[in-house]
Amino acid sequence: MDTDGTRREARRSGRSARRQRVRPPPAAFVRRRIPYYEFLHEEGLVVLEDQADWLMQEIGIEFRGDPEALRIWKAAGADVKGTRVRLERGMARELCRTVPSQFTQVARNPQKSVEIGGDNQVFACVYGPPFVRDLEGGRRYGTLQDLENLVKIASCLPAIHHTGLVICEPCDVPVSKRHLDMLYLHMRYSDKPFLGAITEKSRAQDCVDMARVLFGEEFMREHCVIMGNVNTNSPLLVDRVVTEAAQVYCGAGQGLIAAPFILGGAMGPVTTAASIAQALAEAMMVGAFTQLVRPGAPFVLGNFLSSMSLRSGAPTFGMPEPVMSNFIIGQLARRLGIPLRSGGSLTASKIPDAQAAAESADSMLSTVLGGANFVLHAAGWLEGGLSTGYEKLVLDADRLGAYQVMLSGLPLDDNALAREVYHEVGPAGHFLGSSHTMANYETAYYDAVLSDSESVEQWEERGSRDSARRAFERWNSILDGYEAPPMDEARDEELRSFIERRKSQLPDMWY
Repeated sequence: MDTDGTRREARRSGRSARRQRVRPPPAAFVRRRIPYYEFLHEEGLVVLEDQADWLMQEIGIEFRGDPEALRIWKAAGADVKGTRVRLERGMARELCRTVPSQFTQVARNPQKSVEIGGDNQVFACVYGPPFVRDLEGGRRYGTLQDLENLVKIASCLPAIHHTGLVICEPCDVPVSKRHLDMLYLHMRYSDKPFLGAITEKSRAQDCVDMARVLFGEEFMREHCVIMGNVNTNSPLLVDRVVTEAAQVYCGAGQGLIAAPFILGGAMGPVTTAASIAQALAEAMMVGAFTQLVRPGAPFVLGNFLSSMSLRSGAPTFGMPEPVMSNFIIGQLARRLGIPLRSGGSLTASKIPDAQAAAESADSMLSTVLGGANFVLHAAGWLEGGLSTGYEKLVLDADRLGAYQVMLSGLPLDDNALAREVYHEVGPAGHFLGSSHTMANYETAYYDAVLSDSESVEQWEERGSRDSARRAFERWNSILDGYEAPPMDEARDEELRSFIERRKSQLPDMWY
């Protein structure tokens, strides 16, 4: 029978074991240790692959605005008539064989470099909204200060592995120059991986050149340090923004992500199967093109399939049709052996409310179980992607940490099975004060920072704060305590000089 002395000794033993157990640093990305969710059977996958091949061979895809892209296709033996490019069945798949199934994007801090592809998953911020929203400031156009704030917050959230680029559009800076300021904020105020601009070829080149300044030209020749993220113009159109970005980024040995954005019933057929096959065809064609530019260049096949309200035409998120596509496109990408970008914490809600939570959870869970390797829009998305929510960013990151625990699988070692503690506690005993609990209580369960699990009396004593208010206080606390990661002063000065020189060469353009 346990005595008070035995319990005291157990607690001392637990404290000693806890001191000896060093908590590992936050993971730079997720190493998946659980199976994938296989939604569709083999016969169904073959049907979708056949449909994608049929689209590329019989219908073809338009490549407009870039004569060099058409020249590259002709030289490769594609059927090019005007701006329409058709590929014989299997040609795109064969060209995609040189796409790395897994690659490293090196971060400024090497400990935060990410592995994209294989059984790895990387969570990145929302990308592209022109508006921001916070609990006290409301909805407004994003500014350069907002982007700086959001980069700093994201850099401090361990469950966000990649800061992306356009966490919000800084609408107070000319369009012709803002890519320089945006990329510098990511380089200076975070040491995680980032993306570069793609809207114009010269802007893409500026970003590649800035990456050479930061990482060194020789290092960059052998390593992927920056990627561009592009969308096809569904249905079945690839414009010069995509092909020129491929030539700049892949031509320099860097990476490209290509995601068709298909709103079912508008940019693709209203039936989900047809839209999935169309997305596969469009993304494979871009992937094949990147390999014509430079065989072995990193490429990530993307999917962004959304349903819509057929009454209003408004996009809908978290619905069963795009959820299914997240599962299925994962299966198709693995059959190709190509890394996948998909999903995110998506919602049509304007604020971080119950609708946002439900739609984001459904979108993100299917993304995680389906096996997306690179998850853009993993945190911060509101209003169908028109707005970045400060509170939504930290609320989503809190849940991303939970997904990361699940993806890490169930430990089955001696500590996990805890046989010794049964001798200590015995039948009808209590484990709370046991040595095993004391040794593990800091790491046994995921600590959801923004969830309130206290009693209603304690909650009321603390001001009856809802989740949005707690999130507001959280991101403000992060900014108050923020410290920029160290950066070589000479590199920083060289970057600033590059930006100043390029801005002096560019006219102010606001559209």
